Amino acid sequence: MPISSFTFILLVLRVNMAQLQPGGPDEKEKTTALKDLLSRIDLDELMKKDEPPLEFPDTLEGFEYTFNEKGQLRHIKTGEPFVFNYREDLHRWNQKRYEALGEIITKHVYDLLEKECNLKKIYLPVDATDNEPKSFIFMSEDAMTNTEKLMVLIHGSGVVRAGQWARRLIINEDLDSGTQIPYIKRAMEEGYGVIVLNSNENYIEVEKTKTEAQPSPDSSDEPEEKRERKEKIPKETKKRRDFYEKYRNPQKEKETVQVYIRMIQRETDVKNKVTAVALTDSVHNVWHQEACKTIREWMRENCCNWVSSSEPLDTSVESMLPDCPRVSAGTERHELTSWKSFQSVFKFFSEALEAKNSRVTPTPTRRSNRIKHEEF
Repeated sequence: MPISSFTFILLVLRVNMAQLQPGGPDEKEKTTALKDLLSRIDLDELMKKDEPPLEFPDTLEGFEYTFNEKGQLRHIKTGEPFVFNYREDLHRWNQKRYEALGEIITKHVYDLLEKECNLKKIYLPVDATDNEPKSFIFMSEDAMTNTEKLMVLIHGSGVVRAGQWARRLIINEDLDSGTQIPYIKRAMEEGYGVIVLNSNENYIEVEKTKTEAQPSPDSSDEPEEKRERKEKIPKETKKRRDFYEKYRNPQKEKETVQVYIRMIQRETDVKNKVTAVALTDSVHNVWHQEACKTIREWMRENCCNWVSSSEPLDTSVESMLPDCPRVSAGTERHELTSWKSFQSVFKFFSEALEAKNSRVTPTPTRRSNRIKHEEF
């Protein structure tokens, strides 16, 4: 029975139950019987019969794909681009297959950072104990010794990891538009030291055993306000959520717990040492992140955000937030903003470095005018 049919049956039963609720004893008995029937449905077994196992290859070769000389992902036998709908009418299975391929892409990009860009993988925190969760970044040989200039590359939020701008572009377009590799190579050619951060790798997931003791609220790394909201969730709400999760992800065999990696904030060091920051369609919010006045002032003077827009590249774009100048990236596609603004970003950095040496305020784009923001 297809998944869609099963969903329809559940909806029908729900309607019938709702219709029987206001009635007398007979209706209550029927309602009880229906509830008992629903409780006997084993969603795990039912869904597994309808859907192939969520087991996928762990290499590009296993998927029968490879990157050609242009950095495009192509099928080994047919030469065709990646096909998302590998199995019709099984969207969830196709999505899981896509995600599995994405994990392989992440490892492939890590490999390119080391072999093609000659970056070194550095584990953090540097003073971590043997049993402490760790993350890692990538650095050029001269990253800590280059006294002239250093470029730090930070990807966006989501599933992307170090060296990536957008997984979708890597899979459907090419490595140049979807990875940070062109930025890294250009930066090294211009004499920059390079650091590639891995800012989404903030925790590790470990399997939770049935006998494992639950961590106390006080020992959690979650903000206190978030923990309090979780604790106030009614039992019935949790029960319904668990029921939905079982239906949505029936083949999830392991329960995991997130163990967070130590993080450090150094606002003063950043403001004193960073000359310029280029953002590409950033979704930051100075109010939501409670940025103080000094940070907002620093951002206005040292940052520029290339946003998705139908306007030509580097055209000023109005903003309601007093954070930093916004200019067009020359594309309306969010995931392409880093690639389309490539030349402008390096020009912005060059002007910022020249201005630092001559103590003249840099211009963020080719346009001489700079967006002025009033304090709210």
